[in-house]
Amino acid sequence: MMTLANGGLRVDLKLIADMVEPGSRVLDVGCGDGSLLAWLGKHKNVDGRGVEISMAGVAAAVAQGLSVIQGDADTDLSTYPVGAFDYVILSQTLQATYEPKTVLNDMLRIGRHAIVSFPNFGHWRVRSKLLFTGRMPVTGSLTYQWYETPNIHFCTIRDFLVLCGELGITVEKSIALDRYGGAVPSFGTGWLANLFAEQGLFLLSRRG
Repeated sequence: MMTLANGGLRVDLKLIADMVEPGSRVLDVGCGDGSLLAWLGKHKNVDGRGVEISMAGVAAAVAQGLSVIQGDADTDLSTYPVGAFDYVILSQTLQATYEPKTVLNDMLRIGRHAIVSFPNFGHWRVRSKLLFTGRMPVTGSLTYQWYETPNIHFCTIRDFLVLCGELGITVEKSIALDRYGGAVPSFGTGWLANLFAEQGLFLLSRRG
């Protein structure tokens, strides 16, 4: 269960918000009810847009006066022009996309920076569940049973970093997160993060 920071924003979303410069152009992909966009608009004066696959989420965001449309990260990011945004955010959604490599490339085509977070399948609880029970794990950040999960591409923090290297993506900042979305700053992105962080959060760019 994610905890809330001051102001009612989820702790992990507040860490994302801290990465965004005031006055930026922001696209939040998989924005849910628009909580992050609303906070960024109020506290950082961003020019925010959102894409959300759920009509209920779109309706909740639009009810707040936010510019959010129904869309899918796998199919709709390709329609945005190069450099349209300063930041493109994908929070807890990468593992639910069909083509995560394409999604990452599109995010850094249309945005100067990408901010990505996802559950870490390399966490020790996940490993021990598979080892000792032989069953797919259910944890604080992986809450679904295997037969009902929307997650289709599990990865570890190490997997993600390898993919970034293959795609020529620069990791500008990384934060290891616990099950509640709070930062565990001493872990960095090495083997400790891959073993003990339940989630990873990354600020990305592509030079040149």
